[in-house]
Formats: sequence, C-alpha cells, structure tokens
Amino acid sequence: MAVFLLLTLTFAPLVTPFVVAGAALVLAKRAYDRELGSGLRLPDAMSCVLVAVLAGAAALGAYAYGVTSGFYILDPDQMCAAAGARGDHVVTRPALPVSVQCVTWKGEGTELVPGWVNPVVYGGLALCVLALGTAVSSGLRRRTAQSSGSSTGAISS
Repeated sequence: MAVFLLLTLTFAPLVTPFVVAGAALVLAKRAYDRELGSGLRLPDAMSCVLVAVLAGAAALGAYAYGVTSGFYILDPDQMCAAAGARGDHVVTRPALPVSVQCVTWKGEGTELVPGWVNPVVYGGLALCVLALGTAVSSGLRRRTAQSSGSSTGAISS
C-alpha cells in the first residue's frame, strides 16, 4: 500500500495535466454539440461527472506537487541549499494545508511549497464534491422524470 501511495504521489504531477486536458476537451465537445438556442438548463449527470474528474485531477496533481516539492534524495541542508533557503532541517506536513519548510535552529522557516498549491487543492476538492452532488441530483431527477413519464395512470384489466 505504501508503494502504491508513493507511486501515485510521484506520477500524479505528470499524469494529471493529461487527465485535465482530456476532460476539458470532452466538455468542450459536449458544449459544441449542444443544440443552439436550447437556452439555459441544468447540466446533465455526465457533464457533472466530467467536471468532478477535472477538478479532482487538478486537486490531486497540485497536492502531489506540493508534497513532493521538498522531496530530494539529499541531506536536509543540501535540499534547503538547492532551493536557495536557509535551514538546518526540513519539516514536512503532508496533511492539509500542504507544507514543506526548511527550518533553522532558531525556528525560522522558509516555505518550499509554492503559494498556488493549497488554493488549487481546496478549490479542486470543493468543486469535485459539488459536481458529484449535482451529478447524483441530476441523475435522480432524470430517473424520477422517466419513471413518472412512463406511467400512464390507467389501470388495465
């Protein structure tokens, strides 16, 4: 399990741009194929799932980039020097918010994770949850409409 997690965090920043681009292309094609003049309407379940995949991939990629931003096979002082920061040891917090700091013996720290990582993680997770909730709601609404439309209300004997 630990190997799978390490491989996921290692390859996520490389794979997620392709997932995001693929989901964006499919969403763009769906929007292009939509009938002109159909007006505003609620999105269908498949569009919501595609938005959830896009947002989840962006969040995972940003999280993996942030967690591995201070990950080198060097001593901590060499890693901090390679990043151009002063520090005697590295403090890593893989939970949210993601943080990797080079810390001096005085307690002064220099953040190695770029400032855009945590907002993308939080925004991507929020959008993913909202899109999945909307997909479930849309799917249930469609199923209810189909079942009520198929019943005629007449009793046959």
